Amino acid sequence: MSSYTLQEVSLDELKHLVSDRALKGDTMLLNMGPQHPSTHGVLRLLLELDGETVINVIPDIGYLHTGIEKNMEAKTYQKAEVMTDRLDYMNNMGNNLAYVMAIEKLVALDVPPRAQALRVILVELQRVASHLVWLGTAALDLAAMSTFLYCFRERELILDIFELVSGQRMMTTYFRPGGVWRDVPVEFEKAVRDFLKLMPKRLDEYESMLTKNPLFLDRVVGIGKLTAEQALQYGVTGSNLRASGVDWDLRKKRPYTGYEQYDFDVPVLTEGDVFARYYIRILELRETLGIIEQALDKLPYGPVCSDNRKYVPPPRAEIGVSMEALIHHFKLWTEGFDAPKGAVYSPVESPRGELGVYLESDGGPKPYRVHWRTPSWDNLQVLPVLAKGHLVADLVAIIGSIDIVLGDIDR
Repeated sequence: MSSYTLQEVSLDELKHLVSDRALKGDTMLLNMGPQHPSTHGVLRLLLELDGETVINVIPDIGYLHTGIEKNMEAKTYQKAEVMTDRLDYMNNMGNNLAYVMAIEKLVALDVPPRAQALRVILVELQRVASHLVWLGTAALDLAAMSTFLYCFRERELILDIFELVSGQRMMTTYFRPGGVWRDVPVEFEKAVRDFLKLMPKRLDEYESMLTKNPLFLDRVVGIGKLTAEQALQYGVTGSNLRASGVDWDLRKKRPYTGYEQYDFDVPVLTEGDVFARYYIRILELRETLGIIEQALDKLPYGPVCSDNRKYVPPPRAEIGVSMEALIHHFKLWTEGFDAPKGAVYSPVESPRGELGVYLESDGGPKPYRVHWRTPSWDNLQVLPVLAKGHLVADLVAIIGSIDIVLGDIDR
């Protein structure tokens, strides 16, 4: 083993993690990471190998721990939101949405229809961007360099749209309790429609490189199988769960932010292998484009934020002409607002699965408790089940297929 060690693991505890053969020296213990290009983040894997065959995998997390949950509890409800972007950094808009929905549920705050539609458009664009990063990096792990370059080409277009509406490419903090920061500019609709027109052909390009490629199929078909029962036992959600045959998507089963208005299918496959986890996301990308187009077609006119001044700052236009508005704005951003005592849980369907926020209030301007239910945490736990009996080269494909983000795990 290298100089890295599992965090405070004694020899007795190690006996429960590895086989007797490893303790006798018949198998090899090998570190993979924490700085390794195919672990998709700062993740260490302790591998027990018999030759090149994986006997066991022990994930070792914590290298990216930020203490975000506790830091959020030290800030007012509004100021804490900027930290949500830094959790799953491939799902900034989705993190914002889960958090502001929890606040809105806690204080019973309304959201105008236009803001609801804008939220759907932007979180679905974020889903496309996240899946593109996943597809590009997972393909790169298997030496498909062209796919990586093509996926990041399209992702740039989405980040340009985010910059157009929020001023930031990634850490947007665009959603706010009661709506969104400001209305989208006039260029927004054309930029999104141009992307929707372009993207189906680009998806066809990705599939032409991978879906029927015999070299790719040799690496992914029948590898890392996960049954529906195993997925449910480990709490796996999102695309990984649906690739194992379980029809569960919060946007359909427990609609939020107006998803009940949109017509879309939830793709489900039953094979549960690396190829199924790849192809389910390709199908989801096509459905997501349809949701965005419907939301854009139905985008209503009207305000983009609630007029409940107890929790929402006054419009910027009022600040220059009204001293009361200026004072109210100042007090909201310095002192915050008091939320009623209580606790809520607000889940959304992130690109990786169920992302939920548990928010508890003691009646003050700061949350008493913030806890995130993140999908990457559960999806990582199933890695030993998927990898056992496969080769190290297959492990690289398996890690890529479960689509983890370490910022989503180390909180």
